[in-house]
Amino acid sequence: MKRTIFVAGLAALGMTAAIAQSDVVEQRQGLMKQMGAQTRPIGAMMRGQEPFDLAKVQASLKVLAENPVKFVALFPENSKDAPKTEALPAVWENKAKFESLGAKASQDAQTAMASIKDEASFKTEMPKVLQNCGTCHNEFRKKSS
Repeated sequence: MKRTIFVAGLAALGMTAAIAQSDVVEQRQGLMKQMGAQTRPIGAMMRGQEPFDLAKVQASLKVLAENPVKFVALFPENSKDAPKTEALPAVWENKAKFESLGAKASQDAQTAMASIKDEASFKTEMPKVLQNCGTCHNEFRKKSS
């Protein structure tokens, strides 16, 4: 009887870890989806496919300033082998660089929020913010097929 309870306890512990692992992956994927949704209209404005809209830009920059800091905190060691993640092992192997890129992305978005006042300043400042996405994706995310 004690053995059955012990085995059941271990199984429950394992299930709890798996649930926590998938929860953290879902949280970080949700934050990435939010950031992606914000970059689409920004990209369209950059290409002249959508008119410049300062309110939209500021709202997008707010998300791009907040989410990277939240995002980099969602990579505990126990999520390294989680299924359905595009994170490369480099996230855990070079955690300090990964976290510094998140801090830089956040800071650059905050700087852009303060600097962008019109379309000209938008076209100057926004590429600095968007470049952070590519830098992090190139080093820490699996390439999509």
